[in-house]
Amino acid sequence: MIRKTVPNVTEALTGVKDDMTFMLGGFGLCGIPENAIAELVKLNIKGLTCISNNAGVDDFGLGLLLQKKQIKKMISSYVGENDEFERQMLSGELDVELIPQGTLAERCRAAQGGFPAFYTPAGYGTEVAEGKETREFNGKMYVLEHAFKADFAFVKAWKGDEAGNLIFKGTARNFNPCMCGAAKITVAEVEELVPAGSLNPDEIHIPGIFVQRIFQGKDYEKRIEQRTVRTRE
Repeated sequence: MIRKTVPNVTEALTGVKDDMTFMLGGFGLCGIPENAIAELVKLNIKGLTCISNNAGVDDFGLGLLLQKKQIKKMISSYVGENDEFERQMLSGELDVELIPQGTLAERCRAAQGGFPAFYTPAGYGTEVAEGKETREFNGKMYVLEHAFKADFAFVKAWKGDEAGNLIFKGTARNFNPCMCGAAKITVAEVEELVPAGSLNPDEIHIPGIFVQRIFQGKDYEKRIEQRTVRTRE
C-alpha cells in the first residue's frame, strides 16, 4: 500500500514557489484548505494565480493572500463578500477572470479527467466568449473552453486515510472533489486521518490515486460568512 501521508503542512507544501498556479477548493468559507492557505501566507510567495470559486472574506481564507498582495490573478466565478478583492479588481491591481460557475467546475473536471477542452453553451453571445472558438451543435451555439493547468491543487476533506482516499462532509463537497487530480500535485488536508483500510469503500468520494500528499490539519474555524437572524417578535 502506497502511503501518501506527510507529517505537517510545511512538508505538504514542499515545492511551492513564486508565479505558480494553484487550485483551492471550497465555496465561500465552506470546505476551504485553511492550513494550506495559512502556510502560503507564511511562505510569502508572490505572483500567484489562484483558481477558486471566490476569495472568501477580507480576513480569512484567500483574503489573507490578497491582503499581502501575493495573488497576481484570480480565476473565479464570484467576487463574494471580499471588499479587498473588489477594490483590487476595480483599481486594476489584480487581474481577474470571471467565468460562469458551471464552466469553472467543468474546467477543473476536464483537467482531472485528462480532457484538453470541451464545448459549453454557457457564455455564448457575451463577453465570456470573446476571442474563443465557437461551434454549432444541433442548431445551438457552444463555446470552446480549455481545461485548467495548475501546479498544485489544495483541497480540504472531512476524513482521509494514509492512501489518500477522501470523504467530504455536507456542503464541503463542493469544488474540492473536482480539483483532486486536476493539478500536477494534489495536497489534501483532512480533519481526521485514519489508517489505510479504515474507510468504508462505499463511502469514499475520491480515490487515493487522485491525491499525492495528505496530512491532518488543525485549528479549523467554523466561520459564518453572513449571519442573518430573525428579530424577536
